[in-house]
Amino acid sequence: MYSQQTLINKTALVVGATGISGSNLASKLIENGWKVYGLSRKPKNDIEGLQTIAADLLSIESLTAALKEISPTHVFFTTWMRNDTEDENIRVNSAMIRNLLDVLSIKKTIMHVSLVTGLKHYLGPFDAYATTGTLPDTPLREEQPRLDIKNFYYAQEDEVYTAAARDGFTWNIHRPHTLIGKTIGNAMNMGTTLAVYASICKKEGLPFIWPGSEAQWNGLSDVTDAKVLADQIIWAATSSEAYNLAFNITNGDVFRWKWLWPKIAEWFEIDFEGYNGTIKPLQTILDKKDVVWREIAQNKQLIEEDINQLASAWHTDLDLGRPLEVMTDMSRSRKLGFSVYKATKDSFFELFAQLRNDKIIP
Repeated sequence: MYSQQTLINKTALVVGATGISGSNLASKLIENGWKVYGLSRKPKNDIEGLQTIAADLLSIESLTAALKEISPTHVFFTTWMRNDTEDENIRVNSAMIRNLLDVLSIKKTIMHVSLVTGLKHYLGPFDAYATTGTLPDTPLREEQPRLDIKNFYYAQEDEVYTAAARDGFTWNIHRPHTLIGKTIGNAMNMGTTLAVYASICKKEGLPFIWPGSEAQWNGLSDVTDAKVLADQIIWAATSSEAYNLAFNITNGDVFRWKWLWPKIAEWFEIDFEGYNGTIKPLQTILDKKDVVWREIAQNKQLIEEDINQLASAWHTDLDLGRPLEVMTDMSRSRKLGFSVYKATKDSFFELFAQLRNDKIIP
């Protein structure tokens, strides 16, 4: 179906190249010698070697014009659009994938498509998050059936499956837990959110208060370093034994927040408070701190004064407020040869150091 020349000259289209997963993936692909295009609504020119494309995924005309001269062999879909209801999430996010793959279909160059979703596949969408009645057994495993509930992740997957059957490409689905990595303006960004919160606590002399549930505080958990996710995506897209499978992806270790939370506080040299009987939503705290953050940013000459471009407290509250411990099983990819590992404490501390070095936090 594809020429040997096409197989050698891999050309990647990273959709959502400004986000946590997309930007780290684009950088890793470039390091590995790929020709990489990054598609987003508002491209950034902050990754050396990335060729940026501005396009609206909800417009066939926009995509057709933007991709006229581009014929990727691999598509990596790492973005989504948040809407007010799950019905709208399904309509919009499925349309974005369908539009892109329809426009690329006529080129007949696509060999592989990778889609990044997440653990809401097992826990339910935002408006029914981990409240679907019967909580799933953990560790979460790829073979667990879909929930009997509307979920835009399922709609996204179905668009990939339909296009693959039509066009003959292989595919992978990747389901990370909470992503830890550097980005600005991302809708789901726990690492930077906690760094901003800790910096405000230090400025005001306040304790670093645990915002979540007792189950999350005491239970086992895991997270996904964005660079580990990038490694798995590339491995799966280039390993025939991994084709046409969904994979969980985390750092490979487990931890308890009651262990990690004090260590984060220690890194920022602040006091902390653990779970004491009630959930204390972080959004309630940070919604009142926009002026404080602006003062910190101005005094310390930071690059972003708008706290809303850095912190996504609503999503951190969803993750840390779950009524159950959440961890994922990675046996499927381990058995097939994926062996990348990252200590979660290092994920957080390396991110904090990078944010400080890049003048994002003081």
